Amino acid sequence: MTPETVEAYGVRLRLFRPGDTGDVVAGCADPVTRRFIPAMPHPYTEQTARWWITEGAPAAWTAGGAAYAIADPRSDRLLGGIGLTLLSAVRGHWELGYWVTPAARGRGVATAAARALADAALAAGAGRLELLTLLDNGASQRVALAAGFRYEGDRRAAGAPQDGVRHDMSVWVRLADDPPGPVARLLPDLPAGRLTDGVVTLRRLAPDDADALYRLHTLPEVVANRVPPAPPTRDWAERRCHLAEHHWLAGRAADLAVLDATTGGFAGGCALFYDEPSTGQAMLGYSLLPEARGRGFASRAVRLVTDWAFDIGLARLWAGTREENVASRRVLEKAGFRREGLLRGRLPGPDGTRVDSVLHAVLATDRPAGPAR
Repeated sequence: MTPETVEAYGVRLRLFRPGDTGDVVAGCADPVTRRFIPAMPHPYTEQTARWWITEGAPAAWTAGGAAYAIADPRSDRLLGGIGLTLLSAVRGHWELGYWVTPAARGRGVATAAARALADAALAAGAGRLELLTLLDNGASQRVALAAGFRYEGDRRAAGAPQDGVRHDMSVWVRLADDPPGPVARLLPDLPAGRLTDGVVTLRRLAPDDADALYRLHTLPEVVANRVPPAPPTRDWAERRCHLAEHHWLAGRAADLAVLDATTGGFAGGCALFYDEPSTGQAMLGYSLLPEARGRGFASRAVRLVTDWAFDIGLARLWAGTREENVASRRVLEKAGFRREGLLRGRLPGPDGTRVDSVLHAVLATDRPAGPAR
């Protein structure tokens, strides 16, 4: 299907050779490779690498796919591996997968190789290419976007078992008629990785935030405003923190940690849920730890997120509060939100009851002219 050698975007894709053995071992025995490609043989030895070079890779070609070494076009030194697996010849459907050696990471090698192979496969007649990643593999999802693959959804239990557990996979797809080049994201990264006004700082929620997030969401007053109004498990906090980057890259949500800009300590959370991309509308939610309240942190955080959201092209943000939550309504008012009405029985309450929600919203056109507040 594809040629034996492809050279584009600063990388060379070629057949594996016996001289690649040491570099194949270095890449495939690496803990990061094993973490995100659990089907990789373990332990990965020189014997394993030699089998791959002499039998495994040729078998991939025989089965209708492809198996390439990613090489530096100047030195021909192996930088990783990339290939195609035939899913359906009738539908012109292949899956693309790759790995890179530790020394080659952070240099754009994976993106270049994925673009080169995708271009070659589509030019050779493929109609659909899939790239699957574990949900917490943000680096690989960034490669997919940069190589022209679009997020399509999550596939339940599609990953190879890890310690007896099957994991969900995110699906990224490139079609023959998709425009070339990187895919524009609904939710770009924060400028310099953060938003700050010198008093509060916002950054993407990270795995190390799990303890603080769990403490926050098990506070009785926060539980009362959760949907449903029940305390979460510790596993929920772990999963939310580990998958924050995935949801951001997929365009679903910008999940943020609110920090005290002076101490750097965790003060709370603020999240923008992109509930209606077609209309440019997103929902905003926030909560603070007790020691951070009464210091204006919530209003500052909401204002920072609001300005960023409108800067990246959103048109409308909305938030809901309980009628009795006067403090939260004041936070929204200070950030420019206006009360729009009452949604009767919108939220599930305790013991099967329903709770009203006061609707507040702010439009991009509500912002004053001039620089961000």
